[in-house]
This record gives sequence, C-alpha cells and structure tokens, in this order.
Amino acid sequence: MMFKLGALLMHPASKYVLLALALLFPALASNEYQVYVMATAFIWAITVYGFNVITGYCGQLNLAHGGFFAIGAYTVGLLTSDYSWGFWPSFVAALVLTGVLGFLVGAVSLRLKEHYFAIFTLCVGFIIYLLLDKWEELTHGAVGVRNIAAPEGFGLVNFRETVPVYYLVLFFLVFIIWFTSRIQKSLLGRTFIAIRNGDDLAESLGINLMKTKILAFVISTVYAGLAGALYAGMIRFVGPEDANVLHTFNMIMYMLVGGIGTLFGPLIGTVSIVWLTQSLQFLEEYRMIIFGPMLVLLVIFFPLGVAGSFLTWMHRKAQALGLGAKKVQTESKVKSSGQEVNNNA
Repeated sequence: MMFKLGALLMHPASKYVLLALALLFPALASNEYQVYVMATAFIWAITVYGFNVITGYCGQLNLAHGGFFAIGAYTVGLLTSDYSWGFWPSFVAALVLTGVLGFLVGAVSLRLKEHYFAIFTLCVGFIIYLLLDKWEELTHGAVGVRNIAAPEGFGLVNFRETVPVYYLVLFFLVFIIWFTSRIQKSLLGRTFIAIRNGDDLAESLGINLMKTKILAFVISTVYAGLAGALYAGMIRFVGPEDANVLHTFNMIMYMLVGGIGTLFGPLIGTVSIVWLTQSLQFLEEYRMIIFGPMLVLLVIFFPLGVAGSFLTWMHRKAQALGLGAKKVQTESKVKSSGQEVNNNA
C-alpha cells in the first residue's frame, strides 16, 4: 500500500490527478468539519516543508521552527486586532518579520554545529514561547489574541467560510510544493545537500557555508511564518501554546513518517498523521496506546519514511534491472563469440 502511494505521487501525470482530488475534496467530504481538518493539515504541511528545507536538505536541526510559526500567527493577529490592519498587509508583514528574525537567529546559531546548534535553537524556541506568554502588554499573555481578521475576499469569495479558506490554503500549499521542487532541482538545492553530506566536503568545493546555511534558515522561517499567518486567518485566535516546542517535535514526526529530504514526504506524513489522530479521537486519552506502537512499527519497517523508502526501493529495482540487462548483453556477446569460433573452425 505504501509503495502504491509512493508510485502514485512519483508519476508525473498522477500529480495532476492528486491536485484534482484536492480541488474536489470539499464536494467529496461528508461534512464541513472534514474540510476544516484537511485545511489544517495543509497548513501544517506548509510548515513542515520549511522544516524540511533546513533539516532535510541542509542537515541543520532547527528546534525553534514552531516558534517562527507562532511569530507569523501573532504578527497577523496583533496587527489585525490591535492596530486595525487588513489581513493581506499583515500577511506580508508576517513574512518579512519571520524572514528578518530568521536571518538574525541564523547568523548567531549557525556558528554552532550538530547538537550544539539544535540545543541553541531549542532555547530560542522556548524564549519565543516565554515572550508570547509573559509579555502581556504586547501579546495579551496567556489570554491570547482574539477577533483576528479573516483574509479579505475577492469579489464574491468570502474567506470567513470554511470551503473558500480551504482553497486559499490549498493554493499556497501548491505554490510551496512547486517552489520547493524548484529549489530541489536547482544548484542551490544541490548546495544544500552537499552541506548536509558534510561541511568539510562542501567547503572544499568552494561553497560559502555560513551564507548558504543562513539562506536555508531564512527560507524555512518564511515558510513557517506563511503557515502561521494562514493559521491565524483561519482559526482567528492565537495563544502562547502555538509556540510550544511540542509543535516542533510534531513537525519532526510528520517529516520522518513522510520521508526526510523528499519532495512529497512532508505532505504524506502530515496528512497521514493528522487524519490518523482524528480517526482515533473516539479513544480519547487512550489513543496514544495505539498511536504510539503504530509509529514505532512505521519507523522500524520504513526508516526512511514512506516517500524515502519508496525512492530507495525504486533505486534498487532500477539497479537490479540494469544489472540484469548488462548480464543478458554479456551472455549474448559470449554466445556470438562462441558461434564465430565454431564457424571459423
């Protein structure tokens, strides 16, 4: 089943089929709540795509990623509710702010390596949480920000309703996947992967490590800010818990289940886990008894995630077919040589 899903996603023509299914999902859904859940899953998927850029492609484990998601959400929330900004100017401000903060934090934290970098960013994420929780004059503290403006519609489109906002989120998700694919196939993407494979090797190739790592960090934080801004516009309430480091660990889980460093891994992992948790809601506090072992089995049998395991399987299959073709070619040459020898004799 996993390999069939992977094959479906990797086939070029099937991507348009999946897009068509996503467009038709509101009509296929049983109720509006399912549309809401899928829109939420798409928002988290956008965040995980950002996490995949810095961690999956560049190899830097940023444990403050959930904090940047909350910064994007709070920027939209505070500007629209306290300062009467429109959603779209606030949306742009969220992207700019998370990008600038990403640059500043990256310029400091990326001087560290491996687990030191992860520990530093974990502290940054916790500081962001404390600021949102304790700075009541600016962030409203534990009460959170209410009455956040919904995205302004275009013509007859009203983004206060679930279905229109679903399509808005889907639009940004498709754009993020396209943009990430362009990065992956570009020289920049190959540079990220070279750094992931080893700093010394990348530096020997003439790559500016600090500049490239900061760029990856900024791209990932802008992704997180974009997702946070959409989240605030859809939920219309944000609180300090949106910056909880547990959200970052959830993103790690989504990425590992889908496949770290793959194009469709973040989407597969996020949508699968979100719907799995929804399907186990009837178990209430006991759902982790089933959910936990399922994740353990998935990690055991698919250590590279769904997309990663499929790509590895396809690579091995291609190698086997290539070796088989070479063997047949060699045998045919041997037979031809034998026949020539017999004819000469």
